[in-house]
Amino acid sequence: MSEKRLKRKIIKKKLFTKNRLVILNEDTFEEIFSLRLTLMNVFVVATIGALGIIFITTYIIAFTPLREFIPGYASTQLKKDATELALKSDSLSFALKKNEAYIQSIKKVLTGDLEYAKFNKDSIIASISEPVSEDELKPTAADLKLREEVEREDKYNLFEKAKPKVSAVLFPPVKGMITEKFNPQKKHYAVDIALAKNTPIKATMSGKVIFADWTPNTGNVVIIRHNNGFISAYKHAASLTVSQGDAVKTGEVIALAGSTGTESTGVHLHFELWKDGYPIDPSIFIEFE
Repeated sequence: MSEKRLKRKIIKKKLFTKNRLVILNEDTFEEIFSLRLTLMNVFVVATIGALGIIFITTYIIAFTPLREFIPGYASTQLKKDATELALKSDSLSFALKKNEAYIQSIKKVLTGDLEYAKFNKDSIIASISEPVSEDELKPTAADLKLREEVEREDKYNLFEKAKPKVSAVLFPPVKGMITEKFNPQKKHYAVDIALAKNTPIKATMSGKVIFADWTPNTGNVVIIRHNNGFISAYKHAASLTVSQGDAVKTGEVIALAGSTGTESTGVHLHFELWKDGYPIDPSIFIEFE
């Protein structure tokens, strides 16, 4: 037991024995700096310094931008820029797909290579004809009773006003004789109207010119995009009076009749009307003669 006490006293004496650290001039042995300290002081100062270094390093890594210079840590700004670029690339890819689809539809308008959709006079929307049995067409007793009541009410209704059933009115681009009708079997998705040279060609509806240029097969061509999914095309013109991007009004002169392009057989207007990407017969909605 005495040996343990002796060892403790020796260790305590070493830790708390004051020593003097002296810095001397080598040539003159003049004392420049001196410091009295113990091993315990050295241990305490070293421990506090180590803890301070650890705290400062942790603070720099956690709360300051200096951590970006440490290998393995990514930049916050770099992550933000990468996220923004990823979102922009997605938006650009989506816009590119829309533009490609739009360009393909315009290409089909120019070439006429597209399926034919059936349309009727009462609706501009494509209709599907399905067989209906005669029994389904016969009114029921409830229908007949309802019709009688409505007929009696309408008979004495003096304030009823007629409402238009059409959502768009098409203006005839020209007046003339139709030389070739709309024929989807022959891939002729237009009507050809014979005209005198330089006859003014007018816009069938207001819209924006999306194409106005010369093509080898169809000569000078104007394509106008209208509201409600309509697109009208005017081909074989002698000259154009509008440019791509122009906004035109209904009945505004957009070109002069001519016979340009390799497919033209004489002075006429090759007029096409499209709805939602499908060609429709313009003569159903427009009186040319």
